[in-house]
Amino acid sequence: MLRVATLCLLGTGYRAACPPGVDPVRFGRALAEDVTDVLAALSGVDLAILAGTSTVDDARAVAMPGMPVLELSTVDGAIAELARRGYAEAAFFTPDVPDLPVLLAAKPFSGLSTSEVAVVPGRGDDLVALATRLPPPRWLPAGLHLDTPDALAVAPAWRRLRVPADLAALDPGLEGWEATRALLSGH
Repeated sequence: MLRVATLCLLGTGYRAACPPGVDPVRFGRALAEDVTDVLAALSGVDLAILAGTSTVDDARAVAMPGMPVLELSTVDGAIAELARRGYAEAAFFTPDVPDLPVLLAAKPFSGLSTSEVAVVPGRGDDLVALATRLPPPRWLPAGLHLDTPDALAVAPAWRRLRVPADLAALDPGLEGWEATRALLSGH
């Protein structure tokens, strides 16, 4: 079964937590790079990046060799394209979770073993990830995005970096998030 994890770079909201004195573009790319590294650690999962017009340069900057960049403006469009490419399951991840544990990133795929749709909720009224079987179920609403939950939660919530104050929640004891950590420490 073909599965794909897709980093969603639609809009530039993932740069919102950028602290003063740090370049917001570099900050957003560091976040996206860290999430890409987490997704690359998933076994048996292809990787892709979904990018809108304003973020295609960020996508190309963090894409690993051979990783497709889907230049589309919606998750719905990406779902259709990934189904056309033969994928049976697709998960979409927000870029503002640089310290997301790999085990939590895998949860949406394991949730698809018993459900048609699975999510990792954020701690607010948003999602960290949304996964669906392809083609998606008819009941899945059109216009999906990760900033409002539209499906069943199957994993614990994880924090997102939405404002500079959210950076204080990053746990230096957690592995991962090297690019973000290096940028914020001045290296």
